[in-house]
Amino acid sequence: MEEKTIPITTEYIKLQDLLKFAGVSDTGGEAKVDIQEGRVKVNGEVCTMRGKKLRPGDTAELSGVRLRVR
Repeated sequence: MEEKTIPITTEYIKLQDLLKFAGVSDTGGEAKVDIQEGRVKVNGEVCTMRGKKLRPGDTAELSGVRLRVR
């Protein structure tokens, strides 16, 4: 599994925004569908909440890519 570290300068980043920002999803619409269809895991568990807030230390997984928020 490929792993990317995504640094943020705010308190949190929303899941949909993280997927788009990291380039795992090409568009916000694509990220929305991936999340709603249960393809995304947050901290190892399936998450269907687009607005889920991820903070430093959290991870998200989609399509063989793990994103670690820092």
